[in-house]
Amino acid sequence: MKALFVAALLGLAASPSSAEPDLMQVPSAQDVASTMDALQAAVTGAGATVFARVDHAGGARGVGMDLADSQLLIFGNPKLGTPAMQADPLAGLFLPLKVLVYADGDGQVWLAYEDPGDMFADLDVPADAEVVKMMTGALGKLTAAAAGG
Repeated sequence: MKALFVAALLGLAASPSSAEPDLMQVPSAQDVASTMDALQAAVTGAGATVFARVDHAGGARGVGMDLADSQLLIFGNPKLGTPAMQADPLAGLFLPLKVLVYADGDGQVWLAYEDPGDMFADLDVPADAEVVKMMTGALGKLTAAAAGG
């Protein structure tokens, strides 16, 4: 019995972590392009910089493959992101921020992003840090504005 218990513990220790990121999802009443346009306008209106708008479905079409509408917006504000990277340079792996706008199998459009508290959980950025609170609030407001249509 003891050997079985030890084997089970070793198996758990060798298994990859089953922890998944805490993804926030906000339903939109608009199509992907309109939702993304509204998100981009909200981001720039809030004074942040849009670094890229990636059309995943367009990329798939470009190689002869099908993919439901899906676009990713990459954006940030150094005033918000720099304190996170000062606390832990590895925060730069998660910044700038990203929001995915996609249509699911039923045609429902969603805005999705990783919760900043979860995003930085394994770093030296405290979950209760002001920067985490500000990013969480900003992402909530920006995605709500984009979804409102």
